[in-house]
Amino acid sequence: MRLRLKYAPVPENAARFAGDIATSAAQVSGVQLDYTPDSLTLVDGILDDFRADGLTGEQLAETLFGFGCYVGEVLVRHAGGQWRATAADEQAVVGWPMVVELGEHRWCNPIGKAFKRLENGSEDSLRYFYTVFASAGAR
Repeated sequence: MRLRLKYAPVPENAARFAGDIATSAAQVSGVQLDYTPDSLTLVDGILDDFRADGLTGEQLAETLFGFGCYVGEVLVRHAGGQWRATAADEQAVVGWPMVVELGEHRWCNPIGKAFKRLENGSEDSLRYFYTVFASAGAR
């Protein structure tokens, strides 16, 4: 899948992607995303709407990338996470150029999770994803 992103997909730009998707959600869906964990329920709803419309990850790649960055930013702001570039050996497994680190040897892939949420539906809840990784980061 080839993404046409506005910025380079590097940790330093993750917050920019998240801000852009929050602005788009407000303009397109009338949804106010405030970077709280509870706002991830709203993102789940938006992705449910895309899924109900039959849209695919390929069609929404840039949008899903942005929502993944938003999920990551919620982890950064509320669970002590930090964006980092994926290592060369991780890239093949992760599939994305950055992940959120949540302590020593603990990381998660919010961008990949956004794609899985669209593909699999509610079984891949972003709100639940946050809960699992936020509690793991607190240990």
